[in-house]
Amino acid sequence: MVQQLQTMCSECHGKGERINPKLRCKTCMGKKTVEDHKIREVHVDKGMKDGESIRFAGKGDQEPGLEPGDIYIVLDEKEHAVFRRRETDLIMDMDLQLVEALCGFQKNIETLDGRTLVINYLQGEVIKNDDIMCIMGEGMPIYRDPFTKGRLIIRFKVVFPKPGDIAPTKIAELEKCLPPREEVIIPDGAEEHSLTDYDQEYERRRQRAGEAYREDDEEGHGGGQRVQCASHK
Repeated sequence: MVQQLQTMCSECHGKGERINPKLRCKTCMGKKTVEDHKIREVHVDKGMKDGESIRFAGKGDQEPGLEPGDIYIVLDEKEHAVFRRRETDLIMDMDLQLVEALCGFQKNIETLDGRTLVINYLQGEVIKNDDIMCIMGEGMPIYRDPFTKGRLIIRFKVVFPKPGDIAPTKIAELEKCLPPREEVIIPDGAEEHSLTDYDQEYERRRQRAGEAYREDDEEGHGGGQRVQCASHK
């Protein structure tokens, strides 16, 4: 049997030419390329987004007889502990104590560029939980228009007092400052109950118990063999 195989030339390594060992470059040993390490400074313009790329034309790998390749740097935006980005807007959550939500407040915000913003909310203006407000022009700069910025959007989270924070002797005074309670008419025969804390673990245990009961029920009442009625003719 005669078999014909094609393999790379061990002398020229498929390049079609062989350099005399005496004339070979001592640096590349005749390979015409060498590995080189360079540090390049990457300038990220204000307002650039996650996934955008920065191109270094002609700065990639070089091969004899070919144009140099390009280098692409793809931006991977890291998460921030305070701010979330949505296009040109920045979004943040801000906790408010109940007294601040009812009686006004003053808060500081440290911006991404190191400035301090002071926000004031007047007395008598009430903020509800999950209310959203914004500061114009304090969001992300717009790409290639860095002097124009989006909004800083603030979602407020009202923190209520914990059990025991308000002394029983102060409750009557607090009631005088707040709108009156809704009057409830209790009909005859109504059942009175007390509220308890919701226990998620209890709910999971009850669900697991229900699943186990259904499995036992299915095993005990599985489909048996069907037979013809003896009286049927």
